[in-house]
Order: sequence, then C-alpha cells, then structure tokens
Amino acid sequence: MSLFGSMFSGVSGLGAQSRAMSMISDNVANVNTTGYKGAAAQFSDLVTQSSTKAPYAPGGVRAITARSVEKQGLVQGSGSPTHVAISGNGFFAVNAKADGSGEQVYTRDGAFQPDVLGNLRTPSGFYLRGWKLDENGEIADLNQLTTVATGPLNGVARATTEIELSANLDADAVAYAGAYAAGDMAAGAVPPHFTRNMQVYDSLGRAQDLTVGFLKTGANTWATEAYADPASVDAVAHPGGLIASGDLTFDGTGAFAGSTLAPMPMAVTWDAALGASPSTIDLKLGTVGDTDGVTQFASPSNVAFVKQNGVEAGTLTGVSIDEEGYFSASFTNGETRNLYKLAIATFANPSALDSRSGNVFAKTTASGEENLRFAGTGGAGSLIPSSLEGANVDIAEEFTKMIVTQRAYSANAKIITTANDMLGELMQITR
Repeated sequence: MSLFGSMFSGVSGLGAQSRAMSMISDNVANVNTTGYKGAAAQFSDLVTQSSTKAPYAPGGVRAITARSVEKQGLVQGSGSPTHVAISGNGFFAVNAKADGSGEQVYTRDGAFQPDVLGNLRTPSGFYLRGWKLDENGEIADLNQLTTVATGPLNGVARATTEIELSANLDADAVAYAGAYAAGDMAAGAVPPHFTRNMQVYDSLGRAQDLTVGFLKTGANTWATEAYADPASVDAVAHPGGLIASGDLTFDGTGAFAGSTLAPMPMAVTWDAALGASPSTIDLKLGTVGDTDGVTQFASPSNVAFVKQNGVEAGTLTGVSIDEEGYFSASFTNGETRNLYKLAIATFANPSALDSRSGNVFAKTTASGEENLRFAGTGGAGSLIPSSLEGANVDIAEEFTKMIVTQRAYSANAKIITTANDMLGELMQITR
C-alpha cells in the first residue's frame, strides 16, 4: 500500500537529513582545523522499481557525502618557520610512521613541528615526506621519499679552497737591491714591502693564519710569497712555513700582467698533530690585463678586499621552508644548507580521495595515482612559507544549512505522522 511506502519515504528522509546534519556538525566543529576540507550532503532520489506498469510507488532519498577538496581555504601568516601552506592544487605527502613503513597519505595541514627526534610532523602525528638532498643540494633519488628531519645536525665546516685578493702595490716603492731567495720573507730574512694577513679554514673548521708578502725586486716586478705559521704546517713540505712563491708582474698602466706564483693551487699539508686533511687553495690575484685584482699604482699599498670561501664549524640555529619547498638549516657560522625538498602530490580527481581521521586523505581507484611534483610546476600549487591554510568552511553558510536541514527533518517526520493518521482513519472503517 502506498501509505506504507510514504512512511518508508519519510524514514529515508529522516536518515538522509540526519546524515546531512552530521556533516554540518563536522564542518562547524572543524572550523578552526588547519587545512580542513568541508563536507556537504548531495541528495539523490530512490525509485521503487516494478516489472509492470503499476501505479506510482514512493521510493525515498539518500544522502551522499561530497568533500570540497579543491576549494581553497584562507591562508594566513603564522610566524613559524616550519609552517607552510599550499596555494592551489596539491597535498603534502605524509606517513603515519617516521620510518615510512606506514601507508602514505596526503594532507593540506602544513602546521609541521619537529618531534623529540627532530622529525617534522602534523599535529595529528603524520610525518612530512620529501626528497633528501645530497651535499651538493641535488635530489639523491627522485623515486624515494624520506621523512623530513632537523637532526641530528651537530654542525658543518668547510675548508677554504679559494681566496680572492684585491690590493694595490705602491709603484713608488724602492726596489729591493739585496740578495733574495724564495722563502726569505717567510723566514724573516728579508722584510717585505707589504703584507696581508688573512684567516683560512682547514677541513676541521679550524682557523689558520696565512700571510701573503710582496717585495718589489724591479720595475713592475714583485716577488710574492704565501706562508703560514711554521708550527701549523708540515715542516718537510713547508720549510719555514713557505707554501708558495713566485713573481707578480704589471704592465705600464698598473694592470696585472701575470704571475709565476707556484704551486697554484696551493697544496697545504697541515701539521699531523692537528688531524686536518691537506688543503688545496687557489689564490686568485686578478685577470691579466685588468685591474680587478692586484694592481700597481703610485699610491700607498693597501687592500681593497679579501674573500675566502671557508667557514668554521657551526651549530644549528634554526630551520625553515621556502617558496620552492626547500627545507634548510641555518648555522652559527652564517651557513645555510638545503636538506630536503618537499614533494607536492597532485591527483587527476582529488574529489575522489578517501577522507581519513587526522585530517588526511588516502588515494582511491577513482582519484588516480599521485603525481609527485615540485611546488609551482606541473599543475602543483605554490608554497607560502610561515603560513597556514584555514578550513574552507563558511560558518554562516553552515548555520543556514543547519536551519534548512532542521526544517527538512521536521517535514519528513510530518510525513510519517500524517501517513500514520491516514492509516488510523482507514482502520476506523471496520468499526
């Protein structure tokens, strides 16, 4: 009888509206959840099938959950260097296990913080995954993601491999008339016209003193020596501390004309007691025919600048994530080192991802396989450092839906009570 069908339709309506209310409740409850993607009920009718051309029979309604995964939430600054938001398509790849043995899932929640071991994870405990970089800042293996971590990082040091010197040697200096042999300046037997002391760093990050001495021996010609404290270098390889020697020459315009300083690059063998590996240092004195390095003009000898690329050992001061997805560490010696590059996962049909607890999604057959991309390339969204994406929930819209759902629920309840009254009237006929 169609009255019973009406009651069943009302019951299905109550169930569908109840499910819609649960989605609204979830949305309101998660209005402050970072990266949360709201759910909405999509209703479809249920039709009672019949093999004959019978009179109309009521069916009912069902509610299907639809996630607004592709709708962007509001991005706001957070001030934390390990927070990051995605603007556009894509998800962060995360894993429930720090060692990557769990299921790889995906999230828009960029509120990453290091745990006690330095592994970056979301507030729900999912570990951020990315590509590990080698010592040259290149991705070691594009097919292998690993957990992004800050530790252990005890510090970094870099031995000096290059020195750039820009200086002027006084053209009016009187040429040395005495006997001179290589190593005399290092040994103190002949005083140089001009010296420049500088610090270089060995393989252990230890600062070592290096001196470059200049002695004018003729017109446009200067004997040059590079030497160190004899106690810091091997006595056999560097007698008297001498590391390199030769002549610098200049043309009539004061420009650098050439150098016989050798060996070049300089091979430095440190004293064995220091425990440092030998250093190879290239001393750059300028371009032949140019005035970009050492010059000879009629003005007092002076140094414009000295640059060297070594650094002392440093300790970790902080970490950060930049717009390109590089996770980098900063050290007390001023060095910054890229450690990882974040992977942005995109899907052919992100709306078909399976929502899981912990503000994460899992791939499904309908969503397609993930494509791991660099930020801002191949359809992946851009990254906004020190920011978080808010929930894409409009609280005013949810309250409006709540009122409509409440009224629809009441209307479906009215269907049941009205059908019940009609059945009661029918029962009265027999009395």
